[in-house]
Amino acid sequence: MPKSEFSRRKFLGFAGTASGLVVIAGCNKDEVVSPGTLDGVDLGSGDIGILNYAYALEQLEAAFYTQVIMTQFSGISSPEATLLTDIRDHEVAHREFFKTALGDKAIQDLEVDFSSIDFSSRDSVLATAKAFEDLGVSAYNGAGRLIETADYLVLAGKIVSVEARHAALIRDLISPGSFADDTVINSDGLDGSRKPSEVLMIAQPYIKTVINGANLPTY
Repeated sequence: MPKSEFSRRKFLGFAGTASGLVVIAGCNKDEVVSPGTLDGVDLGSGDIGILNYAYALEQLEAAFYTQVIMTQFSGISSPEATLLTDIRDHEVAHREFFKTALGDKAIQDLEVDFSSIDFSSRDSVLATAKAFEDLGVSAYNGAGRLIETADYLVLAGKIVSVEARHAALIRDLISPGSFADDTVINSDGLDGSRKPSEVLMIAQPYIKTVINGANLPTY
């Protein structure tokens, strides 16, 4: 796809509204559909595909944190409510950023499936948040090398750093001091990474809409 079809200026023009980016997408847990399926919503190819890949997760995370704030778990403290509201606002901004920047290249609104989450339980909510944030950071780390346009890569780096802040915060809410433990940081002091195909498979229980990632770039 020619770069002229997706304006770099348009993307950069909305960059100020984005403070975090993670990547996740999937399919109905009752349907056995591989990330390379030719069915469902096509993420696209090249940079457009990667940006839609990111947009898919922003939809998921925005929906999750919106529900967290709408139905706050039992015993939530005022500081916890404030912090989780901040994360919700970030994720909603990310979602709207990608939707606007992608324009008519954006995928449709996705239908989520949160039936496995007990939103009344602090443990359930924070465990899910931790899983989403850790997966998102590893997904971005894996997708960065697939971005062709340097400007987009710079923006992705700025965005994923905020997601890593989210991940650290959630980890410390669960267990103080665990924000950068050896379950996410290796002996070289680096976060892990995952390929899009791995991310799609891990995320699939939370999105009902079937996602077609067959045209995403690979390495």
